Amino acid sequence: MSDVAASSVDGELESLSLVELAVRRLRREILSGKTDPGERLVEEHLTRRLGISRAPLREALRLLAEQGLVEHVPRRGVRVATLSDRDVQELYAVRDLLERHAVESVLPVRRDTALGGLRAAVDQMRLATTVGDRLRVAEAHRRFHVELVALAGNRQLTGVYESVLLKLQLYMAINLRREAEVAQPVDGVHRHERLLAAIEAGNPAEVHRELAEHGARTYRRSDGSSRTPDT
Repeated sequence: MSDVAASSVDGELESLSLVELAVRRLRREILSGKTDPGERLVEEHLTRRLGISRAPLREALRLLAEQGLVEHVPRRGVRVATLSDRDVQELYAVRDLLERHAVESVLPVRRDTALGGLRAAVDQMRLATTVGDRLRVAEAHRRFHVELVALAGNRQLTGVYESVLLKLQLYMAINLRREAEVAQPVDGVHRHERLLAAIEAGNPAEVHRELAEHGARTYRRSDGSSRTPDT
C-alpha cells in the first residue's frame, strides 16, 4: 500500500504525505532550474497544479523556506529565493575556503581512505548527463563535493559546507542550463573525472589547481545579465 493510500485512513498522516510530495516536487523544479530566482510562487496556481489544498502547500513552502529555497516577502507572497551579488561572492569565498581546508586536512590520502563516494558521484553524473536529467546532474555535482569535504572527517565542517552548497545550487542550476546551451554536457563530467584523478594521486597542489579551474564563476544576476564573482 502506498504512503498516500495508507494515509487516507488518518487525516494527519495524509496531510504530512501531501506536504512531503509538495516539497519534493517544488524542490525538484527549483533545483533543476525550471524556476528562476525571484520568480513568484502563486498559491492558487500551485494548489491547482499540485492537486492539494492551501494548508499542506503552505507547510511545504514553510519547509522550503527553512532550506533557503524560497522566501516570504511581506504583502507580496512567496518567491524563489534570491541572492545579491555580494551574497554569491561571499558564499563562493566560504565554499572555496572550506574546500581548501578539507583538502589540506586529508591529502595525500591514506591507502585505506574510502573514495567510493566520489567515484559513485562521478558515475551518477555520467549517467544523468547521458539521459539529460539536469537535476540529477546537479545532485551528483553536489554529492561529489560534499564527499570531498567529508574526507576530512569533520562532521561540523561537512554540515556547514552542505548548507553553503544548497544556497548556491539555486544559481548553479541556472548555470547548468546555460552551460548546456554553449558547451557539451559531458564537459562537466570530464572536469570531475580530472578532479577525482588528482585526489586519487594525492597531490594537494594539483587538487587545488583543479578546484580553481573547476567551478564556473559566472552566474546569472536577477536582471538576467552575467557576473563573475571576485576570486
